Amino acid sequence: MKIALFSDIHANLPALESCLADIDSRKVDVVYCLGDLVGYNIWPNEVINEIRKRNIPTLAGNYDFGIGRMSDDCGCAYKTDHEKSNGAQSIEYTNSIVKPDERKYLRALPSHIRLEYQLNDEKFDFLMVHGSPRKINEYLFVDRDEKSMLRIMEQANAHFLFFGHTHKPYHKTLKDENGNLRHAINIGSVGKPKDGDPRGGYVLISLDENFSLAKPDSFQVEFIRFAYDVEKAARAVEDSPLPNEYADMLRKAY
Repeated sequence: MKIALFSDIHANLPALESCLADIDSRKVDVVYCLGDLVGYNIWPNEVINEIRKRNIPTLAGNYDFGIGRMSDDCGCAYKTDHEKSNGAQSIEYTNSIVKPDERKYLRALPSHIRLEYQLNDEKFDFLMVHGSPRKINEYLFVDRDEKSMLRIMEQANAHFLFFGHTHKPYHKTLKDENGNLRHAINIGSVGKPKDGDPRGGYVLISLDENFSLAKPDSFQVEFIRFAYDVEKAARAVEDSPLPNEYADMLRKAY
């Protein structure tokens, strides 16, 4: 079985289109989106409707949650006054262009998706969230203490935890007290990477028929990067009321 997971499109339609084309070329069995469809670019409605057209199961990201409720708070952890000012412009602009039906869709998105599998008499859980199981906008960075990460996963009953929000992909394998392996997988960002690589990214999970939690080689985690028209997305920002700095972020992936 092949499962594709992507997140953090942030109204970047060219990136989403290239992502979906790449996924289509790999003949996956199922696709999931972990949220943040909107914000920071000019195509929130188009992104929402492409997701809806394909019937992709989707979570609410923190930005989706805020815009769905016409809020001026996206739940973003802006640190400086400059970041807060830019962020306020993005929220105001996004709220001004999202249409009523698309806003209604954002408002109805769930907070998590759980899949319970049973293969070879072994049960295990996939849990998909946007930020963390505890909070939609909690950041689980790669340097999170392993004991803390394991505790979060155990409390959420997740053998595989998939999340986004940081825009920086990684995979950490942890061993619980029963000797079972648990996997924390940040799937990166389709439309606003922050890891220095401007290409979009998503994750492809492959489970073979002999899968076991005790066998690391019975599944594969692939971090897929795909090229898209970054300049088109960056110029769209520059031609809009959004801060030009967001165009630079797309070009340099920070």
